[in-house]
Amino acid sequence: MTLTDDFDGVVTAPPVDHEFTPEEHRRILVILSALMLGMFLAALDQTIVATALPTIAGDLHGLNHLSWVVTAYLITSTITLPLWGKFGDLYGRKKFFQIGIVIFLVGSILSGISQNMLELILCRAIQGAGAGGLMVGSQAIIGDIIPPRQRGRYMGYFGAVFGLSSILGPLAGGFFTQHVSWRWIFYINVPIGIVALFTIAAVLQIPVHKVPHKVDWWGTSLLSTGVVGWILVTTLGGTKGWAWSSPAILTIGIVSTAMLIIFCFVETKVPEPIIPLVLFRNHTFSAASAVSFTIGFTMFGSIVYLPLYLQIVHGATPTTSGLELLPMVGGMLITFVVSGRLVSRTGRYKIFPITGLAVTSLGLILLAQLGPTTSYGHAAIDMFVVGLGLGLVMQVLVVAVQNSVPHSQLGTATATATFFRTIGGAFGVAILGAVFNSQLLSHLRETASPALMKLIGGADISENPAQIAKLPPAARELVVDAFSHTLQTVFIVSIPFAVVAFIIAFFMKEIPLRQNAHLTMEEAVPAELPGF
Repeated sequence: MTLTDDFDGVVTAPPVDHEFTPEEHRRILVILSALMLGMFLAALDQTIVATALPTIAGDLHGLNHLSWVVTAYLITSTITLPLWGKFGDLYGRKKFFQIGIVIFLVGSILSGISQNMLELILCRAIQGAGAGGLMVGSQAIIGDIIPPRQRGRYMGYFGAVFGLSSILGPLAGGFFTQHVSWRWIFYINVPIGIVALFTIAAVLQIPVHKVPHKVDWWGTSLLSTGVVGWILVTTLGGTKGWAWSSPAILTIGIVSTAMLIIFCFVETKVPEPIIPLVLFRNHTFSAASAVSFTIGFTMFGSIVYLPLYLQIVHGATPTTSGLELLPMVGGMLITFVVSGRLVSRTGRYKIFPITGLAVTSLGLILLAQLGPTTSYGHAAIDMFVVGLGLGLVMQVLVVAVQNSVPHSQLGTATATATFFRTIGGAFGVAILGAVFNSQLLSHLRETASPALMKLIGGADISENPAQIAKLPPAARELVVDAFSHTLQTVFIVSIPFAVVAFIIAFFMKEIPLRQNAHLTMEEAVPAELPGF
């Protein structure tokens, strides 16, 4: 069999498509079950904490540091993505996927036993570092054993896991907080992680080819410093004591920019860069990474506000608002599965991100029209449209990236693409959060009297939306209307980013999907595994 691939994206493969036998398909599903458990853990902990945050702040007396419980996890899971990808390429993906699970479980246990907010923030950082390994490892291992031509079919399962975790996260967080203890939102990870750990050990064997290697510690340090600095700028900028023009914000921004510039220089000099800049000569990789960043910005930065709309404007409880997001998740699941199967059947993928981003843009336009009098049925349709669009984009981008690079760079390329999506989400949450805060205050000042503003401010509704119900009727109606108009602004601001991603998707070069994987099923899974 002849197969060539290089950084210019030249790939040739036999015209005959390879179909897995029923036995191979069953063995792949066994591997997938373990990998999806790992992915489920990482995705679940992005959302499960949200409904428990007010209770956590009350128990640990750390309301002023509440946002860092989420930010610490996000930062470490983001900055470790390239490192996990490189370690997998150098030392073997199975080993480091298992190490990622162990680190994640240690962070979960420590988070559950934390006695103050500082301890919890540090332990969430440990948990996030492990989550980075789970996200990269699961997708890269699939790249080892499943040809790109068939990969879309199986990536749909990962999309389903992502959608399921989006629903179960808020529900599980609310249930444990209300009926047991918020600490169980961390302890529940332990049995799931142990099952994934032992399943991977039993069913997966990936040969490790020993080669001389050097880890790019300088690049990792510079990238981490630069990224963390800019996340701090976008998170703190514009808040009390941290004006955008303040010396502290300007200094952090300048130093962070300098670190990233030096990082780019260092990456051209080290023998094994953490993010090989040569990857960006590949048009497919560059376009997919740019789309990943913008879709991450749009998805995490704007869709995260839907529960806020449902809770404040529609009066739903935190748990109920999770259920009311089902239309969006349902739309994602449908197009995850359909797009994956069509990619496998046709061998073409470029049309899906283009179509998906057009549908996502339309969905955001519809969401921007949600108001206090909008019925839930209308909102459900709008959320369903957004879900359809996102499902057409997310998993297909992974297949496109993995198909466009040599196998020696598979883990690094997968990690880098995931890195851009996650970092896009981090900036989206921060920037649109700043838009939300400024617009909410502006709307309230336009319509509320000084006495009413004092009453609203004293209720601390920004930290605990449940306080809105305790306001006098006139004040409550005013606040709900201000929230509704503010959320409309957030969705409007996110629309241009979706449109930019739509335009960039046209520049993605479509490369024929390879019809063979790096490893055979016999190399990846023991043939004598019980049940096969």
